[in-house]
Amino acid sequence: MAAEWKQKCDSEWALGAHGVPTPDSVDWKSVYEKKPFERNLLQNPSPYGVNHTTAPPEPILTGERPPPGKPPRFEPDGDFSGWSTSTEVLPYDTSGIPPGVVICQLPQSRWFSLEQRVDLKAEGLWDQLLDEFQPEIVIEDWYEESQLHKSIYLLDVKLLGADGKTVIKEHTCSPEEELESYSHTWKKVAHVFSNYGPGVRYIHFLHRLKNNFMVELFNTKVTDSTVVIRVTKSV
Repeated sequence: MAAEWKQKCDSEWALGAHGVPTPDSVDWKSVYEKKPFERNLLQNPSPYGVNHTTAPPEPILTGERPPPGKPPRFEPDGDFSGWSTSTEVLPYDTSGIPPGVVICQLPQSRWFSLEQRVDLKAEGLWDQLLDEFQPEIVIEDWYEESQLHKSIYLLDVKLLGADGKTVIKEHTCSPEEELESYSHTWKKVAHVFSNYGPGVRYIHFLHRLKNNFMVELFNTKVTDSTVVIRVTKSV
């Protein structure tokens, strides 16, 4: 029966044709059921309920302050299940303000971080595959262009060892925005990990989004975040 499950896996992904190690010690039934290849391994990849195939929603601005006794909303709305979230309050940006100018109010900026960890073995991958074959790990993310600030988005993805702490490979991306023009589109960020060496067992995926508050909340959204394992390798 184990041989039959192994054959099903080979038929599904052509493991042998790609030179993927297929030891008999692997639970092939579990691998087949989990389908670890070409599947997004992230949970809840679109926590804001939007996707990159349609334009980002324009903010609805009321200009109204919160009712008395009700605190202002500093964190965005969304379904963040599957993600660990945190907020970092940033110092007020007073650059460019001439000396002696009286400031009534400045925008309050915050980083809103979403992160999650992928356990590759729990997702159906096996030691020999990760250590010997080292399949490509494809990362993709889409963030909302805005004019909130020159820096509104940061992506940091780490490949971790079995202890969940040792960083084997890391990719960080922090693009700068063109504040002179405004198109309000989705911007794609992508990276492929390959030839990363043996020992990878976890992927830590984190993105940070700039939010500004001034009477109302102006936030940056992300969508369609993906982590995909490829059996095939790019030439």
